[in-house]
Amino acid sequence: MTHSKLIVVSNRLPISVSKTDGKLTFKESPGGLATAMSSLGEDRDMIWIGWPGIASDNLTSADKRAINRRLKAGGYVPVYLTAKQVADFYDGYSNDTLWPLFHYFESIANHNSEYWSGYQDVNQKFLRAVLAHATQSDAIWIQDYHLMLLPNLIRKNLPEATVGFFLHIPFPSFELFRLLPERKEILEGLLGADLLGFHIYDYARHFIGSSVRLLGAKSSNGLINYNGQQTQVDSFPIGIDYKKFATMATSENTKSEAAILHEHHPDQKVMLSVDRLDYTKGILQRLEAFDVFLKTYPRYYKKVCLVMVAVPSRIDVETYQNLRDQVEQSVSRINGEHGMIDWTPISYQFQNLPFDQLVALYAEADIALVTPLRDGMNLVAKEYVASKQTKPGVLILSEMAGAIDEMPEALSVNPNDTGSIVKAIKTALDMTQREQKTRLRQIQKRISRYTVQRWGADFLDQLQLVKDTQAMGDAKNITQSVETDIKNAFAHADSRTLFLDYDGTLKSFTSSLRQSDSAPSKKLLHLLDSLCNLPNTIVYIVSGRDKASLEKWFGNTKLSLIAEHGAWKKVENSWVKTDANFDTIKATLRPILKQYAERTPGAIVEEKDFSFVWHYRDVPTELAYIRTMNLKHALQPIIKDSDVSMYDGNKILEVKLRNITKGHAVATVLDQAPAEFVLSIGDDFTDEDMFKSLPDSAVTIHVGSDKSHARYQLSNVAQVHSFISHLSMAKK
Repeated sequence: MTHSKLIVVSNRLPISVSKTDGKLTFKESPGGLATAMSSLGEDRDMIWIGWPGIASDNLTSADKRAINRRLKAGGYVPVYLTAKQVADFYDGYSNDTLWPLFHYFESIANHNSEYWSGYQDVNQKFLRAVLAHATQSDAIWIQDYHLMLLPNLIRKNLPEATVGFFLHIPFPSFELFRLLPERKEILEGLLGADLLGFHIYDYARHFIGSSVRLLGAKSSNGLINYNGQQTQVDSFPIGIDYKKFATMATSENTKSEAAILHEHHPDQKVMLSVDRLDYTKGILQRLEAFDVFLKTYPRYYKKVCLVMVAVPSRIDVETYQNLRDQVEQSVSRINGEHGMIDWTPISYQFQNLPFDQLVALYAEADIALVTPLRDGMNLVAKEYVASKQTKPGVLILSEMAGAIDEMPEALSVNPNDTGSIVKAIKTALDMTQREQKTRLRQIQKRISRYTVQRWGADFLDQLQLVKDTQAMGDAKNITQSVETDIKNAFAHADSRTLFLDYDGTLKSFTSSLRQSDSAPSKKLLHLLDSLCNLPNTIVYIVSGRDKASLEKWFGNTKLSLIAEHGAWKKVENSWVKTDANFDTIKATLRPILKQYAERTPGAIVEEKDFSFVWHYRDVPTELAYIRTMNLKHALQPIIKDSDVSMYDGNKILEVKLRNITKGHAVATVLDQAPAEFVLSIGDDFTDEDMFKSLPDSAVTIHVGSDKSHARYQLSNVAQVHSFISHLSMAKK
C-alpha cells in the first residue's frame, strides 16, 4: 500500500505563537523530532497537526485566520486549546498524572477527575483535526503521552488508515501502571495503532505485560491481538542529528566559546551537567555525590569544577519551583563549604544556552555527568559523545536512562547510589586519554549510524511492513462483495444448515463460570430465532458448554444443540449421549486438577460429563504459564496410555476424550441430513476440527486474527452478529 500523505500529530507544533501588545510572533522550536520529520517530508506530502502554544482565549477571529495562513504555508495545522483545556489536559493529566507515574514517581502523581475529562476532551479535539485532513489511505504518526487515546479514536473513524504511535517516555512496569485509574482506557487507546514504538524493549515488554494482564489481550512475538485489532510492538531508540553536532563542534564560534570556558576554569577538569530542571533528572542526587566526592578526595580542590546547566521547565508549577529552590540552595551550600577566593566548585546556570555555547561545553568537558533517576532515552548523553569528535572525555551514565543500552562503554552508575557516582567520578579522572578515546569512538560509531533521521525512516518503514503483513491476512476478511455472494448462495439454497460456536463467537468471553454471566442477551436470542424461522434452515449451537447450560438458555427455542464438543446432542427434545466412557479416569484426574486450582488464585476447574476444563483467565500471566506447564507435566503420565488428551484453548486447558470433537459431530449431522448450503462459525482450536471436516463448498468463518483453516474471518463477536443479521434478511 502506498500512502497519499504522512500526517504527524503531536501535542506541540515545532513553531510557537505568542501575542504581545496585540502583535503575533512566530518562533520556531527546533528539536530532534522536527529534524526527523523534516527529513521524512522530503519525498512525500506531509502535514503536522498540533497546538501552537498559545491559549485560544487570547486570540481573536482575525488572529486565528492570520495564524492559520502562516502555519499552512509551513505544512502545519493548529489545534486551538483554551486556557482551561491547557490546564487540565497538559499541565494536569499529562504532566501532573502521567509524567510522574510513568517515571516511577507515583507518590506525587495527582489523580484528578477534571484532569481526565480534560485529557479526553482534547484527544477528541485532536481527532476532529485529524479527520478534517486524513483519508483511509494516509499514514498517521502520533507522538507521545499527551495523545494516548487518539490511536483508537482514529481507528474507529478511519478503520483502514495506517496508524503509528511512539512513546518518548518510559512505560512503567505493571505493578506501577495498574495504579492508574484510567489504565484500561489508556491501553485500549494505544492498541488502536498498527505499530507502537518505544525507546527500548523493557518499555515494550512492560506495555505487553499490562495489556495481557489488564485487558486479557493475546500476545506472541511482540504482536498483540485485542478486539480484532493487531498491534505490533517494537523498540526504536531515538537518535540525534549527529552531523549537526559534529559539524558545530569544529566551527569557529564553538572554538571561541571553548576558549572562554578555559579562561574561566584554567587547569581544571570540567565536569558537565546539562538537564531540563525536572525531578526525574536526579540533579539533587548528583549534587550530593559531587559534595561527597570533594569531602572524600580533598586533593582535587581547585583541580575540578562542576558546570551545571539547568534549563527552565514548567516554571509556573509549584513542584518545579520547589525543586529549583532546593537545587540552588544545594549549590550555595556546597560552594560555601568547599569554595575558596580563587575557586568556585560549582558554576550554576539556570538558562537555555545558545546552541554553539552548548556544543562548546560538550566538546571541552572532561566528564559528562548524566545521572537521571529515570529517563526514556536521554539525548544529552548522545549529544556529548557526538560533540567530542577526536577529543578525549568520559561519559558517566545512569543505568536508569534508556540510552545505556546503546552505550555500554560509558561508566554506568545507579543514580540512587551516591557511592557509585563518587567512584565513577574518580575512575573517570584516573582514566587514560587513550582509553577515553577508545570508549568514545565505539559509541560514536553506533550513534552516528542510527541518527534521528534514520530513526524516523526506520519507524515508518516498519509501519509500512506491518500494514503490508496485515493486508496479506486481510485477504480472508469478508468484504461487502464476499458477503453479497454468501447471502445469494444462502438465499437460493433449497436446504441450509448452520453450525455456530457459542463462547467467543456469539457471546464474548467472561471470566466467570456462573451461567447468568454467560447467558445470551434478548437481542441475540431474537437474532437466532430469526434464522431458525427461515424455511429449510437448521441452526445448530455447537459448543463446549455442558448440556445443562445450553438447555437452560436455548431449550425453548427452535435451535438444535450439541454440547461438550459433541458428547451430547439434543434430538427431538431429548439429549442423546455419545458412546464413550470418561468416568474411569475422572476420579484420578479430579484431585490433581483441584489441587492446582486451590493453590492458584483465580484458577477454576470446571467438571463436565466428558471433560475437565482448567480456567486461568483471572490468573496473572506469569503464574498461569508456570502452573499450566506444571499441571500438564502432572497429568501426562496419567493420560499417556488412554484415549484422553490435553488441549490448549483461550485461557483454558481442556482434558477430554480425543475422539469427541466438533468435527465428528457436524460430519455425523451432515451424513444423516445433507444440506445444499453449509455454514460454520467459530473462534478456537475446537472449531478447527469442525472447519476441516466440512465439505469444500461449506462457508467456514474464523472469529479473530489467529491462523485458521477457515476460508474467511471476522474480527469479533459484534461482526458475527452483524453478519448473521444480514444473512437472516437475505432474499432470492
